Amino acid sequence: MDISSAIKSLILCLALSVTSLAHAGSNWSLTDTSGKSVRLSDFRGKWVLVNFWATWCPPCLEELPALEKLYEEGKLVVIGIAVSYQRPGEVLDFLKKNPIPYPVVLGDDDIVEKFGDLDTLPTSFLYSPDGRLAGRHEGALSEKELLSATQGH
Repeated sequence: MDISSAIKSLILCLALSVTSLAHAGSNWSLTDTSGKSVRLSDFRGKWVLVNFWATWCPPCLEELPALEKLYEEGKLVVIGIAVSYQRPGEVLDFLKKNPIPYPVVLGDDDIVEKFGDLDTLPTSFLYSPDGRLAGRHEGALSEKELLSATQGH
């Protein structure tokens, strides 16, 4: 790795705000909108991005194409957690009009508590292939940033 690449990786790592939140790194289990259980341990050997988002959030919707593309290309497992909705039907209606290829979970206070406080949407948690929390990022992520983060570790 040359100096330029090392500096870029370091900057991205800082941008991802690596944390030591034990609860965010635990082997969580969630249920998606189709009733299927998704667990961190199901994805050993792969990079996993847990993305908290809302249907009304412009930056959340802005990053969706990059997340969908990386998921469909098999470069990243993505699990979306929809939060900040009045009723579950809002999210389900959104998903009918805007199908998302990766699992989407209807988030609630218990799920948010598993990962820690959310001050900003979107907020993403990146897990390394060995299941450890590699970083947390508040705000929209680009495809380039995500690829750099997964290749920089």
